[in-house]
Amino acid sequence: MENKRKKLIAGNWKMNKTYDEAKALLTELSAVKNPPCDVAVCTPFLFIKEAAEILSGTGVLVGAQNMCDKESGAYTGEVSAAQLTSVGADCVIIGHSERRAYYGETDAGVNAKIKTALSHGLMPIVCVGESLEMRESGITGEHISIQVKLALSGISKEDITKVTIAYEPIWAIGTGKTATPEEAEEVCGLIRGVISSRYGADASERVRILYGGSMNAKNAAELLKKPDIDGGLIGGASLKSADFLKIVEAGKQ
Repeated sequence: MENKRKKLIAGNWKMNKTYDEAKALLTELSAVKNPPCDVAVCTPFLFIKEAAEILSGTGVLVGAQNMCDKESGAYTGEVSAAQLTSVGADCVIIGHSERRAYYGETDAGVNAKIKTALSHGLMPIVCVGESLEMRESGITGEHISIQVKLALSGISKEDITKVTIAYEPIWAIGTGKTATPEEAEEVCGLIRGVISSRYGADASERVRILYGGSMNAKNAAELLKKPDIDGGLIGGASLKSADFLKIVEAGKQ
């Protein structure tokens, strides 16, 4: 079947950079015009408006790292989808393993956030992944399948193609360890199979599945050659423009 998917390289800055540092990095990234693949920069909330202004006209998408599933109201410290779109956000990371581990996010909460994001025209980048203990116990497949099914519960066939899935093995985030291209491809293929079983092969072939475990300038090209890896969710390597842009170049098809 013809690959209908364009690669996506999404940078996740996490809780890094001061305002001046962020502005400098965004200015460096603004030199990119019509990148060879889709590119997104997910900054802390404070910098989203600045990012949207600096990156305007470059073709680079701007995203958030989290959002609330509620529309508005008495939710101190939260940020809504409407607030994100009002300052220029195009996409949002949902269910990152750090949010699940440190802040108690659940599969049900992830599902609610996906639905809210879609209703506001935000592209959700939905994270799933297993711990080292799960991998060593041989239950990676079952765990990932359950996460994907629960995340996508109630999502229509029309909307599934607007969702991006990011496979992030927890044991490979910020550790310097990386799944081999074969390991990453196996799980990304499994995710596509779950989507296919629910929405059909044609829909599953239109859903982008990213790899998000310590992808960097050195290993990106090899990982991105795999047929079911449609890009990367980049952590540490997104904080240096030279490294990030090398990964973007590797996404060229």
